[in-house]
Amino acid sequence: MKHPITVGFDAKRIVRNGTGLGSYGRTLVNDLAAFSEFDLRLYAPDRGRDNLRQQVPERQNLHYVYPLSSLPSPLFSLYKSYWRSRGIVSQLQADGVQVFHGLSGELPVGIRKSGIKTVVTIHDLIFMRHPEYYNPIDVLIYKRKFFQTLREADRIVAISECTRRDICELGGVEKEHIDLVYQSCAQRFHQTHDAFASNAVRVRYKLSERFILSVGSIEERKNTLLAVKALAWLPDEVHLVLVGRSTKYAKQVVDYAERHQLAHRLYLLHGVPDDDLPALYELAEAFVYPSRYEGFGIPIIEAIRMGLPVVACTGSCLEEAGGPDSLYVDPDDAEGLAAALQQVLRGAEGREVRIERSLDYVRRFENNDAAQRFAAIYTELT
Repeated sequence: MKHPITVGFDAKRIVRNGTGLGSYGRTLVNDLAAFSEFDLRLYAPDRGRDNLRQQVPERQNLHYVYPLSSLPSPLFSLYKSYWRSRGIVSQLQADGVQVFHGLSGELPVGIRKSGIKTVVTIHDLIFMRHPEYYNPIDVLIYKRKFFQTLREADRIVAISECTRRDICELGGVEKEHIDLVYQSCAQRFHQTHDAFASNAVRVRYKLSERFILSVGSIEERKNTLLAVKALAWLPDEVHLVLVGRSTKYAKQVVDYAERHQLAHRLYLLHGVPDDDLPALYELAEAFVYPSRYEGFGIPIIEAIRMGLPVVACTGSCLEEAGGPDSLYVDPDDAEGLAAALQQVLRGAEGREVRIERSLDYVRRFENNDAAQRFAAIYTELT
């Protein structure tokens, strides 16, 4: 009987990040656990957040692995960072790991010399395309890690054609050396029509009857303020619900709404549990994603799968995520965004056709497709 292939993963984001990179890792690893030919080891610097770790429960072929160290607590906290970037390699060797997958664009230094095969998923190069959104020191660190990872990787994976182009241009890698594997959308995002659960969520967050939804960190790059500005051209009964991590930029958004008498139509929801998100999508009338730059834009896929029409912005990969039947506007055109939203609100001509065609388009991102692609990559490397 053939022994399973032992695959290790950088699981820091899986146990620590509620959205984005964390969601990507949790969805992929859960899907991969259905493949009995793999023994999956999730290498995390600590146990992270219980609610996130529990979304990827241990099972017969999936286990968490933590740093082996007897250092006292203060020193161990410093060691965790070293372990993830370098020290992990010896532990991977001792565990018999054959393939290591860097899920968030990083690989440990020296892993190529160890003989362990490597795969890295690169989500975006926003820190190079738009360094103005980052601390200059962070940009230098991220760039150094990026080029180091390119030297270590046996297989490079981009989550979108946009990211693949960026890796080619900014990293000097030939296109044929980069695999394109779209990320899957979590199983919970599908039309459920559970009226009782949806109404409970509406009451919990005190939401209006009609609202447009936006999901993602409330930060400058996400360009959330544009959606607030667009409210001025929309019917007064249509509100805007922003779901995501709060930042200093969120205060700018709120201040603008207050100065322009729009605050009564704006809801900012932070720390929303994953279980409430599908209901929020289901209650919404449309989805808006005005980001200036993304590596992919998985909330667009989630929204479409929940039966929402989407309006997003041009300039990165969002057309790739949303397809030809979503609408796209310039990221500085608030009136244009409002006009596009008018075309997808309930009662607008062609709204249902847009939704149906968009649902057909996003079937290419169905669950398990990404897992199957990665399973093939792991097998080819061993």
